[in-house]
Amino acid sequence: MENSASAESRHPSPLALGFWVSFMLLLWSFNYILGKIALRHMDPITLTCSRFVVASIVVLPIYFASPNRSRLRKRDLWPVVYLGVFNVLMNQGLFTIGLNYTSSSRSAIIISSGPVFILLLAWLMKLEHLTLGKVAGMLICFAGILLVETDSGSLLNSPFLKGDAISLLGTIGFALYVVFGKRIADQYDALSMTTFTTVAATLLIAPITFHQAIRLNWSSVGWAGWSAMFYMAAGSSILAYLIFYWALRHTTASRLGAICYFQPIIVIVLAALFLGEHATRHLLLGTLLVLFGVVLAERAPA
Repeated sequence: MENSASAESRHPSPLALGFWVSFMLLLWSFNYILGKIALRHMDPITLTCSRFVVASIVVLPIYFASPNRSRLRKRDLWPVVYLGVFNVLMNQGLFTIGLNYTSSSRSAIIISSGPVFILLLAWLMKLEHLTLGKVAGMLICFAGILLVETDSGSLLNSPFLKGDAISLLGTIGFALYVVFGKRIADQYDALSMTTFTTVAATLLIAPITFHQAIRLNWSSVGWAGWSAMFYMAAGSSILAYLIFYWALRHTTASRLGAICYFQPIIVIVLAALFLGEHATRHLLLGTLLVLFGVVLAERAPA
């Protein structure tokens, strides 16, 4: 009985698993809304630097308190540094900067195309074979992004082009992290990898952080700005990722990924409710094309 109860405690019920995955999805979805609020109080560079510092402060005690934490091997020091650049500086940093120049909804749509860029990068590195179905999915996804970009008329005259391009670079950064991270990610637990890459990125931009801290008028940052920044650091960068990797141990990646497909739709609804963003016909149709293309590219037979 004791062994049975212990085994049951290690495997959550479908209801509990569904609750935590839904909570994770809301954490990531609200990150777009809180990011917009934080950007009203801080410039994007300062917000990015502050987010990394707080994330490091939050994750380090959790890491040292964990009895199952992994120790960083000397030979993996350099990979951790460039993975920190890809996942933290590029992915999370460019997300924050790009969000300053585009809408929450558009940012969510572009970032949802990440699996397509992972597939494309894996193919370029000869780690994945492309099939007709995968290529069709990629093309449909890109068509959806193009449709979103022409929402305001001409592509080059779009007022959101700068922010969308920065967000797209951040998405490519995450794709680089996933592909290159396969070489060492299996050797470390999720908490350890999150800690190593977060701290590495924070140390890399320490001079910029110091410069921004000196020039920022701290008294001008209201409680809403501080609260939103803390949420982005602790809620989105740390807690949501820990839930994601925990859930991944108890379900398949395809099922977990299927749930995450709803994120752009949730963000569009939240942005309309809290930020007053208007979902146009181009935006909604582009969202459907991007999501359909991602699903097709991911699930097409190899």
